[in-house]
Amino acid sequence: MIINAIRGFCMALADSVPGVSGGTIAFLLGFYDEFINSLNNLFGKDNEKRKTALFFIIKLGVGWVIGMGLAVSVLANVFESGIYKVSSLFMGFITLAIPVMIIEEKESIKGKYKNIIWAVIGIAIVVGIALVNPSGGGADVSNITVPTALFIFAAGMCAISAMVLPGISGSTILLTFGLYMPVISSIKEILHFDFSNLPLIIILGLGIIVGVFVTLRFIKKALMNFRSQTIYCVIGMMIGSLYAIVVGPTTLKEPKAAMTFDTFSIVFFLIGAAIVFGIQVAKSIFDKKQLAKAEKEIVKNEE
Repeated sequence: MIINAIRGFCMALADSVPGVSGGTIAFLLGFYDEFINSLNNLFGKDNEKRKTALFFIIKLGVGWVIGMGLAVSVLANVFESGIYKVSSLFMGFITLAIPVMIIEEKESIKGKYKNIIWAVIGIAIVVGIALVNPSGGGADVSNITVPTALFIFAAGMCAISAMVLPGISGSTILLTFGLYMPVISSIKEILHFDFSNLPLIIILGLGIIVGVFVTLRFIKKALMNFRSQTIYCVIGMMIGSLYAIVVGPTTLKEPKAAMTFDTFSIVFFLIGAAIVFGIQVAKSIFDKKQLAKAEKEIVKNEE
């Protein structure tokens, strides 16, 4: 319960900030396939699998809700004032996460270099998304009409599709749609018991639910049948997200200049890289303990 809650907490911190996907965290912590299969099993016909998946998602969800609540409490104020430090932090995160993913998926990559075209496609997808809304400015959601509701619903579908993919951020999608700050501000208001913007969150949530249902089967089949191509594409998305992070400040409600060498923070970059390194060390220790526990169980059963 605690391990999965921590996993969900880390995913929420990543999901809350443009540039990094919760799916990337799941991949780095080694439970991405379990995460995707569990989400997929929630909509399956096997009651036993559905029950197991539900408990797993609830455990992740507890940590995710806590993490998102804490993130939103400070993001609405800190995100814009400290955008360059936040961007540098996640650049460090992604920069070290790329080689980690390559090592983790070396069997899917080694000797299959013709699939590098999929990495180029992944880069193009994320860079293209980042270029869609270069001038910034938030969408006007003060008066939700039918067209506005459909727009928010579509944004929710696209955002959750990105969030479950390692390498592309759902928050970046919301930035592209001009909904990031309205959503963050609305969630913060709800946490303070101001429900005036609740319709926005409900419509976005419905889009997310439909997006999960539509996307998951595709992702599961891609990982099962075309894992090499999918991993190359994901790596490309992660590389492309570095560009999305650099131009992230231009997509704020009050646009700021893209990050430059002058505004780049090497300290926060190193902190981001250190976080990934720490995650990998913790994962290694956890895996060794689990292996030792399994070996003891085998010896005990043999006796």
